[in-house]
Amino acid sequence: MNYNNDYELSEYAQERQWDVSAAFPVLMRKVYVWMTLALVITGITAYGVANSPGVLQAIYTNQILFWGLIIAEFALVIGVSAAINKLSLSVATLMFVAYSVINGALLSYIFLAYTSSSIATVFFITAGTFAAMAIVGYTTKTDLSSMGKYLLMALIGIIIATLVNVFFVKSTGFDLVISYVGVLIFVGLTAYDSQKIKQMLMQAPDAGEGAQKIALLGALSLYLDFINLFIYLLRIFGKRE
Repeated sequence: MNYNNDYELSEYAQERQWDVSAAFPVLMRKVYVWMTLALVITGITAYGVANSPGVLQAIYTNQILFWGLIIAEFALVIGVSAAINKLSLSVATLMFVAYSVINGALLSYIFLAYTSSSIATVFFITAGTFAAMAIVGYTTKTDLSSMGKYLLMALIGIIIATLVNVFFVKSTGFDLVISYVGVLIFVGLTAYDSQKIKQMLMQAPDAGEGAQKIALLGALSLYLDFINLFIYLLRIFGKRE
């Protein structure tokens, strides 16, 4: 690019600086908009399936369909996370939406297992807790990267413990302990992911498709934190039907 004088060069530099500084809030807004929309889609799907006896019965009585949906969930998350650079933004977004729908279908059981009032109460508890920890992660000057490593190891441990309890121990007391530990893990992960997303998006030169795909991954991470925190809190505070 050729410039006729120093004034034109200075003007371009100022415009470029404005573009860079403007990109960050735009991208952060997209993270929370995508996360919120995914939660809305999951909630509507869960409620709709819970009130559709035929669909509900098909999911929870047909083992092939049930496990097929679980495998599809894992495939979508791994696919979006691992191949985000190869996917277009529209395809990655559709995969995120598909994951939200499938997750909603699998979470439909909560409307049968717990009272509506306790689901609503726990949802607001989750929202408040999530918001508080997201703010902590966003504003803290402390580097949470080391904490994130321990939290991820703890997450693997709790997944193994859950599987052992489901298939072998089958203890309600142990399940409650797992739920409390799960809350602590996802409270920490919410702060960790919020800081990590902020750091990644602050380095984005603009709000182009590449940066938006990073924002989409951030939305997926926070969505998973919220959903898991909600489920563990529901196991603790939810009132059974």
